[in-house]
Amino acid sequence: MAVPAPARAISGAAFATLLLIALMMGANHVAARIAFNHGVDVATAVVFRSTVTALVIVAILASQRVHLRFTTRHKQVLPAIGLLIGVQSLCLYSAVARLPVALALLAFNTYPLWTAFWSFVVYRRRPEQAMVVAMPVILVGLAMALDVFGAASGLGASGQWARIGAGVGFALAAAGTFGLALVLTQHEAGDVDGRVRTATTMSLAGVVALAMVATQGGFHLPTAPAGWGGLAALTFLYGTAFTIMFTVLPRLGVVGNSAIMNVEPVFALVLAWLLLGQAIAPVQVAGALLVVGAVMALGLRKR
Repeated sequence: MAVPAPARAISGAAFATLLLIALMMGANHVAARIAFNHGVDVATAVVFRSTVTALVIVAILASQRVHLRFTTRHKQVLPAIGLLIGVQSLCLYSAVARLPVALALLAFNTYPLWTAFWSFVVYRRRPEQAMVVAMPVILVGLAMALDVFGAASGLGASGQWARIGAGVGFALAAAGTFGLALVLTQHEAGDVDGRVRTATTMSLAGVVALAMVATQGGFHLPTAPAGWGGLAALTFLYGTAFTIMFTVLPRLGVVGNSAIMNVEPVFALVLAWLLLGQAIAPVQVAGALLVVGAVMALGLRKR
């Protein structure tokens, strides 16, 4: 979930911290899959994750005595951004529950394309030349990674899409809503303190997920110790990653996120293979690396 990095070089400590955040975010999704495999549903996971993260960020705001100042525009757009992130969270975890973790994250990593699309639709901003060049590369890589023709799986196109279609749909929906949230944040709420923005966004995302829990008859808690471990791990990893992002990175000279964190699907690929036994064919790995490389190149380019 990165936004373009500054053009200047970052320190070794900042680079290592960014990689650590990417590792924790990738591990968070693997932990989520473990929780889903043992009785937890998507809405329950998002409520736990978002609520704890919001509480941690609020505690940081209180300890640092950050004053909350919202303009009328902020009061209008921040709820919309929170709603979008809530939908994005539900969709992405729904994809993780249905696809190999790395593939779900790769499909989600198409969000730069969605960001360019929404920027044009909402603000009539034409995509940069670099984005136009990267679009087909990302789409070809994603097609390879997802094995859209079913060659690697041996199922054929129809069989493969019967297996992955719903998961891919959720992942792309997550990418689309996240892209729109990024565009609105950039143009309408970019001057809001990042910690304040995250606290409000996570709180609203938790409310969205809580409403989903209510429609499903209540929380679906783990049915086995492994599920409790997965739920605790995803909550801890997500909350810790965001805490590091807003406390450590600014001191290291990195503001916000960085394209370096787009290696998250690579970490997820390795962790899912080690912990879940999820493996994909070599051609799919090649496609994954193509997507990650293209997205990182977009984020690291000089402006």
